[in-house]
Amino acid sequence: MAEKIIQLSEIDPVDIYGVNDKILNHLCSYFPNIKVNARGTTIKLKGDYKDMSYFENSIKILIEKRKGKRHLNLDDVDSIFEDNPNYNNNPDTISTTNKRLQQDVSQEEIILIGNSGKIVAARTINQKKLVKEFCKHDLVFALGPAGTGKTYTAIALAVKALQTHKVRKIILTRPAVEAGERLGFLPGDLKEKLDPYLQPLYDALGDMIPSQKLKTLIDDGTIQIAPLAYMRGRTLEGAIVILDEAQNTSLGQLKMFLTRMGNNSKFIVTGDITQIDLPNKSDSGLSKGIELLKKIRGISVIKFNKSDIVRHPLVSKIVYAFEQE
Repeated sequence: MAEKIIQLSEIDPVDIYGVNDKILNHLCSYFPNIKVNARGTTIKLKGDYKDMSYFENSIKILIEKRKGKRHLNLDDVDSIFEDNPNYNNNPDTISTTNKRLQQDVSQEEIILIGNSGKIVAARTINQKKLVKEFCKHDLVFALGPAGTGKTYTAIALAVKALQTHKVRKIILTRPAVEAGERLGFLPGDLKEKLDPYLQPLYDALGDMIPSQKLKTLIDDGTIQIAPLAYMRGRTLEGAIVILDEAQNTSLGQLKMFLTRMGNNSKFIVTGDITQIDLPNKSDSGLSKGIELLKKIRGISVIKFNKSDIVRHPLVSKIVYAFEQE
């Protein structure tokens, strides 16, 4: 069994170990095959040499993170491995599958690395435009048919902003419009009645954040998923806020949502005006709202089309067929 010694210099060990070694112990949980003994500025390791090298590299990353903030927390440890889920196997490489995927997208197009090393990237012209406009504007409308990745890309941008500490929370919302089934006749309590409307948002998040951490983030309110009606009366600050299926909002509801915007927040509104589920389609306020806002600086409107569809090849043909009708 090999041994290795890491010396911490020019930094207080408590800044890296955490109170009662909480940070260090959490880091050690990622390396169960290494014996770690930390005393003062000295960390002694016993185990596989390659694993110990990965551990040492993790300590170096934590030191760099500490230089940019007052205190480290457990999320700082997790982020080392979430940014590259294969890190604890080999920090210098990614999986063969991801290498193959990266041949199709440039490093600039990658938004984040999701669960199981899944690459989440802007792959189409308008997905890339959404990423650019999101960086430049605080309010972005993304309109277009199903399967174009509007909502998925928006959620990826929100998760990335949360991971890099640019915002404190993510708020995802949808209008709970009755489409074929009435809420009162669905089983369960109010949350159970509403969750089916919000499931696509949970699905997207589940691709990008480990399930246990996602549960924690939802439980502590860092990520909030709620029907649009729950937004009334709130001021949403320091957040990425995404309104999905906005074609099912009235003009009044859209105004209510947009006026929730607080300081240091960014809003993304997604919708498909060809899929209005309201009993009277003319009640949709999305197109009317965009027309009213189009001359305001700081607002961007991106129109996706069937060339952006990234689902099954048949989806493009289905969209085209309905457009003709």
